[in-house]
Amino acid sequence: MTHSLATRILGIDPGLRITGFGVLDKEGQHLHYVASGCIKTPDGELPERLRVILSSLSEVIAQHQPQQVAVEKVFVNVNPQSTLLLGQARGAAICAAVLADLPVAEYTALQVKQAVVGNGHADKEQVQAMVRRLLQLSGTPSPDAADALACAICHAHGGMGLGALATKGFSVRGGRLV
Repeated sequence: MTHSLATRILGIDPGLRITGFGVLDKEGQHLHYVASGCIKTPDGELPERLRVILSSLSEVIAQHQPQQVAVEKVFVNVNPQSTLLLGQARGAAICAAVLADLPVAEYTALQVKQAVVGNGHADKEQVQAMVRRLLQLSGTPSPDAADALACAICHAHGGMGLGALATKGFSVRGGRLV
């Protein structure tokens, strides 16, 4: 559903093994599901896995023509090596967007869950259920695709919860946007 007033958003949940993606259109306060899925990388060397993420997301971007991209930020893991690898997968995802001259917004998992579920500590099943409900999907998306769609939903609502104002380019002073 591409209308001149609609904004197409690509949400990305980066992962070295599985990177989720979700595409939706925002038209006014309405969200319309477009597509979602997972990019699975082969076991093997890091450069090849990063190439798969970059090239596959470039294909998603070429096919669905988003206008904006929202990516989940890396959280610091117990294992520093895992955090570093996840950061590199994230970098490949961001590069796919930047190479397509798309603006990239970043959100923490806490922000995404707060915006979609209303609870920053929601579990994966709650996120999946709310994404299904908010986008009126006939089935439940996989956890990685649901997280990517949730990231896109978070961005569509300004990253601050359902119906929030977009705050890009503004700062908050004294609890007010300036």
